Amino acid sequence: MTGPESEGSQVRRAVCPGSFDPITNGHLDIISRASRLYDEVYVAVMINKAKKGLFEIDERIDLIGQVTAEYGNVRVEAFHGLLVDFCKQRDIPAIVKGLRAVSDFDYELQMAQMNNGLSGVETLFVPTNPTYSFLSSSLVKEVATWGGDVSHLVPPVVLDALNQRLRQG
Repeated sequence: MTGPESEGSQVRRAVCPGSFDPITNGHLDIISRASRLYDEVYVAVMINKAKKGLFEIDERIDLIGQVTAEYGNVRVEAFHGLLVDFCKQRDIPAIVKGLRAVSDFDYELQMAQMNNGLSGVETLFVPTNPTYSFLSSSLVKEVATWGGDVSHLVPPVVLDALNQRLRQG
């Protein structure tokens, strides 16, 4: 390594991965907490070509950038493929994942063990704030589609984008 990192001031990096279609207050809570623990936090927006999202990848990146700008140490990028490859390319040793319920743990533990076995990347599980323990992007989209109030579940800029998208059909 060259530069300041080689002089003993190792930059602590982590990634918060997901589809973020759209980003919710639950996602934002995890990202915010990670941003206080790490020098740099990457929000990795997963590209799944087999699945059509409500928002395009660029729109998600823009929305996430807007709602995380105040943290100052969050970078938002798209990724396709293995998350461990994203981590290797950016020298990220840790994945931060929020756990809503025990049912999340079974799947996430398998992923964490696979990622560690493939590359040595560690996964840190953060318990979700109980206020958001039921929250998912899918649920937000479903409730909003049927006219339900999701204003307390997503940041205002996301709510505006969501309402505009749903009006467009």
